[in-house]
Amino acid sequence: MERLIGTISRGVRAPIIRQGDDICRIVTDSVLAAAKSENIEFYDKDVVAITEAVVARAQGNYATVDQIAADIKAKFGDSPVGVIFPILSRNRFAICLRGIAKGAKKIVLMLSYPSDEVGNHLVDLDTLDEKGVNPWTDVLTEAKYRELFGYVKHPFTGVDYIEYYRDLITSCGCECEIILANDCRAILDYTDSVLCCDIHTRARTKRLLKANGAKAVYGLDEILTAPVDGSGYNENYGLLGSNKATEETVKLFPRDCQKVVDTIAAQLREATGKQIEVMVYGDGAFKDPVGKIWELADPVVSPAYTAGLEGQPNEVKLKYLADNNFADLSGDALKEAISEYIRNKDSDLVGSMVSQGTTPRRLTDLIGSLCDLTSGSGDKGTPIIWVQHYFDNYTK
Repeated sequence: MERLIGTISRGVRAPIIRQGDDICRIVTDSVLAAAKSENIEFYDKDVVAITEAVVARAQGNYATVDQIAADIKAKFGDSPVGVIFPILSRNRFAICLRGIAKGAKKIVLMLSYPSDEVGNHLVDLDTLDEKGVNPWTDVLTEAKYRELFGYVKHPFTGVDYIEYYRDLITSCGCECEIILANDCRAILDYTDSVLCCDIHTRARTKRLLKANGAKAVYGLDEILTAPVDGSGYNENYGLLGSNKATEETVKLFPRDCQKVVDTIAAQLREATGKQIEVMVYGDGAFKDPVGKIWELADPVVSPAYTAGLEGQPNEVKLKYLADNNFADLSGDALKEAISEYIRNKDSDLVGSMVSQGTTPRRLTDLIGSLCDLTSGSGDKGTPIIWVQHYFDNYTK
């Protein structure tokens, strides 16, 4: 009988994972137990994905604000530090900022506006138009911002982030000055020592600053790239991808993830006889149409994955075939014609008219986004996602 269900994404419950746990064995055992409990069959090209949070927790990849402060002090000394383009987040950035403030004597905090890099708004675009403010050229002091816009609270969190970040910095005994600008070079009017906190634009930001006279330029990806006073670390991403663990600690992005996914894949292959792909995933890459937040606050969607997840989909658009190539067909004849076309499609459809409208994204970004939406970020208790039939098409 023809299978009528396509892609299936299941959240798999797992034990609460603690530092020192064998994450590979826990993932393998949890998926096998779920399959037995629900009587689910394994297939080649199933995907098992693990959220980065539990991988980092098992690794014990944590750092304290004092350890962050020590690295900031070592890199910037007593110079005023321009902390530029941070995202507006109590979970993602506030604890990092506390560590930065404890390691500096003065911070010039430069916020992008009307929103941060991932879409959290300080002020509405229409309000900028109303006030005659050009966010591409105008540099606003905190006093000017207050004069123009007053106190604006984030619609989801209820936080005025300018006030929140200022209070956080000064509570650490650090002097604070706040400006708003979107040209990174604006910070050089205040200091030539800069910590770039942007995520996906950080390479350009660093390049522009260095080309325009900055003397000390680092990114969050260069803080805690090695252990500091026994801290966790991430040699590739530093503090990028970190999350609040406690009021004094952050959980860093996990390390050595390739070894994790390869080990789990081998264990599942031994147990099932199937070639199962495995990946570690963080934030998905999608934008909320109401809150305008672009979810991807991690440096990448997937820090590691098995080889079968490399590349992009190679798909044709069914509705294009139905409306163009086979517009004169219907019913079984249309189904068979489209099926035959898919079976004989080119191995590389890049630039082909028949693939227009398909999603031009990497497989790991697409599947990671699916997994992030499936697992959620709250109390579902499913840090493992099992995806089936993702690589099937209309002919399967």
